[in-house]
Amino acid sequence: MIYYVEDDDSIRELVVYTLNQMGMETQGFTCGGEFWPAMEKELPELILLDVMLPGEDGLLILKMLHDDVKTTDIPVVMITAKSTEFDKVKGLDLGADDYIVKPFGMAELIARVRARLRRVAPKLDADVLTIGRLTLDKRAHSVKLDQQTLPLTMKEYDLLCLLMENRGMAFSREQLLDRVWDYGYDGGTRTVDVHIQTLRAKLRECSGMIETVRGVGYRFGGE
Repeated sequence: MIYYVEDDDSIRELVVYTLNQMGMETQGFTCGGEFWPAMEKELPELILLDVMLPGEDGLLILKMLHDDVKTTDIPVVMITAKSTEFDKVKGLDLGADDYIVKPFGMAELIARVRARLRRVAPKLDADVLTIGRLTLDKRAHSVKLDQQTLPLTMKEYDLLCLLMENRGMAFSREQLLDRVWDYGYDGGTRTVDVHIQTLRAKLRECSGMIETVRGVGYRFGGE
């Protein structure tokens, strides 16, 4: 989960929509008054924080986050129109992990967010993959959408596991056939398409996380 605190409706809605479309579950808040109650219910993996906010400004929220033992390790990326070196240094001194200046492109934002989440990932259990609303537990050999276990076949599970472990990497049908099926399997690459189709159906609203790469094959999450 990613939280984004931004009082500009157009920017906040665009960022939240884009990150959700890329498989990174995101919620937006206009101010600290909305943000803090959400923090009591669920702690996010990453916080995107504007500086100029009504009421508590972003720097005060950042300081409060890092003064609390429960939230001090949550990475925070400052997103703001302030671009002077002093403002950047002040934010970083208070514990910000990164700093993005408006206006920014969505490609840059996505890259920064993914880079920050990758740095957090080693702290997580390597046997549990969580991307957006999907959680794959290798020990239990299960996949959950939110808290609901999905009824995957062995090959569907193996296929999803391979794609999630290599998020953003495009695989050809031949590569997927070699990695997921036995080398001696001679059913042709059409079986990959069939399994992708059934897997997407079972993923329901998260089906778009398995992307078709034109002229290549498939990838999870995209880059």
